[in-house]
Amino acid sequence: MAKQTYQYDVLYLGCGHGTFDGAAPLAGKGVKVGIIEADKIGGTCPNRGCNAKISLDAPVALQRQLAELNPILTGQTRLNWDANVAHKNDVIGGLPDMICGLLEDSGIDVIHGYGRLVDAHTIRVDAETYTAENIVLATGLHPHRLDIPGREFLHDSTDFMDLPTMPKRLTVIGGGYIALEMASIANAAGSDVTIVLHGDKALRAFYQPFVEQVLSDLTDHGVKILRETTVTAVTHEADDYELTTDTDQTLTADWILDATGRNPNTADLGLDEVGVDYTDAGITVNDHLQTSVDNIYASGDVIAKDQPRLTPTAIFESMYLMHTFAGETTEAIDYPPIPTVVFTSPRIAQVGVTVDQAQADPDHYTVVKNHIPDDWYRQVTQETTGDNALIYDADHHLVGVTEVSAQAADVINTLLPAITFKYGPAELERLVPLFPTIGADAWGEI
Repeated sequence: MAKQTYQYDVLYLGCGHGTFDGAAPLAGKGVKVGIIEADKIGGTCPNRGCNAKISLDAPVALQRQLAELNPILTGQTRLNWDANVAHKNDVIGGLPDMICGLLEDSGIDVIHGYGRLVDAHTIRVDAETYTAENIVLATGLHPHRLDIPGREFLHDSTDFMDLPTMPKRLTVIGGGYIALEMASIANAAGSDVTIVLHGDKALRAFYQPFVEQVLSDLTDHGVKILRETTVTAVTHEADDYELTTDTDQTLTADWILDATGRNPNTADLGLDEVGVDYTDAGITVNDHLQTSVDNIYASGDVIAKDQPRLTPTAIFESMYLMHTFAGETTEAIDYPPIPTVVFTSPRIAQVGVTVDQAQADPDHYTVVKNHIPDDWYRQVTQETTGDNALIYDADHHLVGVTEVSAQAADVINTLLPAITFKYGPAELERLVPLFPTIGADAWGEI
């Protein structure tokens, strides 16, 4: 019996990092690739996530550093929000066309429109159908919206990053990455910010004593934090928005950010009709990223997984599928340690074994803590807050790091190879970093 022929060897639904990082090199290996995207090429991260956020945050971090260097540097700096948003748009505006151009230059067909599965090998876009031997679902996430009266008055992070003017009074509902990052930026831009936490903790995946330092810093800068408070309704009165809570408090705001999470994009994809299993947590995959339909795979944030839903995770999955489809591996995906950072001021970042995991298993792990302001290198820039925790296994391999500081992200990146490749004393002795730098300082702490 002749083998079924298809238009594509691999057809991706969605064009975020779960797709394009691996799709381009895959096409370069002679594999026929197509990509279907209904929105901007590049997905969330380049267009309304990481790239936009870090552009808006850069002057915030600089403003903080200048303040720490007082009285060596004196004078006031004011964040011009309108100019900041305009600069952000300049930085990210050309990314979709650039990414699309790179894909097309690799020989990939980029198909614009909303795709829906017809069967295990077919996706329909408008009136056209496209077939493939293998399909990859990489449709990402969308913002969760509270189901309360007045939900139409709530906004998401995309709206926030496009605000033409910064509201005088801004309320943030939620305690995750987006909530705290946007609150930090809005506070630096002069807004009167209130954060509403449903429970008593924020950033639950991080070491809570370090999280409390971030919250304390926000409070010191004028942010109000309400814990164990649930918003039950929002009403619009004249020019104000009134938030009713279960604690009988009424909050008044000019603008409200709903940062209560993000949900997988699984609706209206034809998953039920084709038999692809999924839950509220996302699409179910095995250790080869295959769904319940063996020629349909999933990649990126739409997957139900234990790994953090981050751009680096999606890139790793995309590259793994590239090697799989190119016939270069039949092995299961083997995730490396994946670092994560919250771009607050100060930053909080971690990778590998956490402090809580280590403290729960003292026979196998040792935790060594350092107070950032005690370090001579951090005194150069007059850092006044911050701590880190280094986690070692029984053979004194570094297996985890958590830090809260202005330079936490760079420290984690510096130490990441030691954790990923399990450097021992001999390997560490061979590392000769530039000095004086944060990299040299980080290695010096091991």
